[in-house]
Amino acid sequence: MAEKKAIIIFSNAVAFDADSKFGKKCATFAQADANGLETLVAGYGKSIASCDEAVKALEAGEACVYTKDGNIDVILENVDRRTLVVVVSDKGAAFWGHGVNNKAGAVNRAVNAQDIYVTIANITDLPITAECTGAILYQMMKDPNLKISEINKLKEAISRMESVIARDNREPWDKHDCA
Repeated sequence: MAEKKAIIIFSNAVAFDADSKFGKKCATFAQADANGLETLVAGYGKSIASCDEAVKALEAGEACVYTKDGNIDVILENVDRRTLVVVVSDKGAAFWGHGVNNKAGAVNRAVNAQDIYVTIANITDLPITAECTGAILYQMMKDPNLKISEINKLKEAISRMESVIARDNREPWDKHDCA
């Protein structure tokens, strides 16, 4: 499986307009308090100066990057389908991309930085420390059982591989059903 990635944009200039490309396909939380999110992300993410550098860092294999540059359109044009884009501003937080239900729209729930970080970590497989006590924002997720679904897919893939290996390891005279 391809690695899941996240890019977090901290920008106070962003308004989550429902008519924009980003606004149509994202889940937004107007009551979001992101104070402290940058500190949580800094432990596992890489700070990038601009959105162009952020996209290049993701392409180079960084799992999580964050930037203060708010050029969302450039980022959306350059990220792949396995990337979660989170935009945090003083007007709230918005999630777009991998694992996000693009029809969730505006979710009426108060969230804090730990909730946002735990949700990002859950979707992108980042580690969660014991001090982080946030709740996953299931209201915006495409599949609330995302992890269970991924585990079941992996189990099916392993069983298919095991059957192929078992078939290939038979003796030559056992490979044909000629009686």
